[in-house]
Amino acid sequence: MLVIWQQRLEALKANRLFEFFAVSVIIISALLIGAQTYTDPSQPEQGSEFLKVLDLGVTLFFLVEILIRFFAERDKKAFFKNAWNVFDTLIIVISLIPIDNSEMAVLGRLIRIFRVLRMISIIPELRLILNSLFKALPQLGYVMLLMFIIFYIYAAIGSTLFESINPVLWGNISVSMLTLFRVMTFEDWTDVMYETMEHENGSAYSWIFYLSFIFFTTFAFLNMVIGIVVNVMEDERQKLHDEEFPDEPDLTKIQQEIQELKQLIVDMKK
Repeated sequence: MLVIWQQRLEALKANRLFEFFAVSVIIISALLIGAQTYTDPSQPEQGSEFLKVLDLGVTLFFLVEILIRFFAERDKKAFFKNAWNVFDTLIIVISLIPIDNSEMAVLGRLIRIFRVLRMISIIPELRLILNSLFKALPQLGYVMLLMFIIFYIYAAIGSTLFESINPVLWGNISVSMLTLFRVMTFEDWTDVMYETMEHENGSAYSWIFYLSFIFFTTFAFLNMVIGIVVNVMEDERQKLHDEEFPDEPDLTKIQQEIQELKQLIVDMKK
C-alpha cells in the first residue's frame, strides 16, 4: 500500500501540470509581497485581512508541496542531502511561525520574500544556471583578481593625473575606482573623459587612458567571464543529460573522436 502511494506521489511530483501550478503559486507569492508594500488609507483593514488569508493559503500550499516531494522520495535521508530541499523546508517552516504581530514581523516579511527563490528549486533549467554559476566561481576568481589589479593600477594613475581637475571623481584611489566602475559600465563616461581632455590641467591625449581601460575590462575580461560561465554551463548540461539518458551515446564525444581520427589519417598521409 505504501509503495502504491509513493508511486502516485512520484507521478504527481513529476507531473508538468503540478509543476506549472507550483510555479504559478510562487508568482502569486511574489505579487503578494509587492501588494503588501502598498497601503490604502481608506480601507486598511479589509485589504490587509485579504492579503493575510491569501498569504496563509500560499504558505499551506508550499507545505503540502514539500510534503509531497518528501514522501515521494524513496530515500528520505537523501532528501535532505539536497541543499535546495533544505532551503525550501527552512523557508516554509519559518513562514508558518506566527510572528506578524511581534517584534520579528520585519524578519517574517523578509523570509517571505525569499519564497520567490523556490522557483529555482522547482525549475530544473534555473537550477542548472545557478549551479553552473557556482561551479564557475573558482575560475572566475582569477579573472576577477586580474580585473582588480587593472582597476587598482588605473585608479592610481587616474588619481595622480586627474585629482587637480576633479577631486570629487579622482580625489583618492578608492573614489577613482568607483569612477572607473562608472566608466566600465558606460554611465556617462564620455563626460568624465571630455572633462579631463578639455581642462587646462588635463591632456588632449587622456582619451588613451579611458579607451585602454575600457578595452581591458569591458571588452576583454567581461567576455572572459561570459565564456567561462557558458563553458561550465555546457559541461553541466552534458552531465545532466548523461544522468537522465545513460544509454544514449554521447554525440559530442563521438564527434571529437571522428575529428581525431581524421587528423590521424591526415598525419599518416604526410
